[in-house]
Amino acid sequence: MTGRRTQCWLDLRNLGEVTDVVREEALHAGFNAFLAADPADLGALPPTVTRVLVPKGPDLPHDVGTADLVVVDPAVHGTAGRLAAAYPGTRLGTYLEVTDADTLAAACESARRDPCTVLRFRDPTNIPLEIVLAAAANADGLIVTVIGDAVEGAVHADVLEHGPGGVLLEAAQPGEATRLAAAVRHRSPDLELSTFTVTGITHAGAGERACVDTCTYLHQDEGILVGSRARALVLCVSETHPLPYMPTRPFRVNAGAVMSYTLADAEHTRYLSELRAGSTVLAVGADGRTRRVPVGRVKIETRPLLSIDAVAESGEAVNLIVQDDWHVRVLGPGAAVLNSTALRPGDTLLGYLPERARHVGYPIDELCHEQ
Repeated sequence: MTGRRTQCWLDLRNLGEVTDVVREEALHAGFNAFLAADPADLGALPPTVTRVLVPKGPDLPHDVGTADLVVVDPAVHGTAGRLAAAYPGTRLGTYLEVTDADTLAAACESARRDPCTVLRFRDPTNIPLEIVLAAAANADGLIVTVIGDAVEGAVHADVLEHGPGGVLLEAAQPGEATRLAAAVRHRSPDLELSTFTVTGITHAGAGERACVDTCTYLHQDEGILVGSRARALVLCVSETHPLPYMPTRPFRVNAGAVMSYTLADAEHTRYLSELRAGSTVLAVGADGRTRRVPVGRVKIETRPLLSIDAVAESGEAVNLIVQDDWHVRVLGPGAAVLNSTALRPGDTLLGYLPERARHVGYPIDELCHEQ
């Protein structure tokens, strides 16, 4: 997901007996807008959120109360443009259900024209949403899509890389608002990388190593953090750099021995042997930027292994065990690409010091020696 912040909206109309609980949860989670059919239901909401009125009958109320936005259905109320004269000073938006080519065309027109368009897509495909987003790429209006849960919200937020401007959660149960906010607003934090100095290189015999194949193209200064100890990880570079004997694999990191740690996200470690198709792993750039990427495959094969020992400026011991082959590479300062078998004592590597010990992947403060 890009850095664009996806708005979270909550539909209050069909929550029933859990309305108060879910509304308070959504307020706590920082939801941007709340939608109701009765102006009275918007009165208790704070002015820090957008209060959205969706009239339930064919007649619009003369007094919209505290509503900041009134969303109308053109088939029931007429177009937002036609109603603007009757409601001066009131921001008007459009609600449309996309079910076929004609309603998709209407959705594209509204998204290009209106200040806000709320869309419900009938069929389980993202193609109509892609078309609307592409059609309104240069428009200023806000597009909000109706979703059923946090999982669907996260999918919508990634369509065409940035998704709609907002997602509207309806019929929620307690907990779903919190999950939605976390899913669509997640941003992987930057890491402060450290410099490690190589102290020794040793042939370690044969063992199993893992190549991690991701479902995305990795950048030339990007890889994953790998290490024999959870408190010191080395940045192993992706196979995006040309090799004389084989084509590049820009989705792959020849990562290390199967017992090695890597980061599944900025907080949690996993063993390389635990990664599976559908897992996530943290891609890390030489400048410390990060992003969670999906794993498509992990190839585990027996190969000769090389043990690389190093030390951090803090004195922390560092070890990385990789395939004993020239084409397996790590990154140094300035994104320098270093062939593992060409490393010598005194060479410098890029890495990360998580500082805390790990227990089943979670950071924990306890006595833990790794050697």
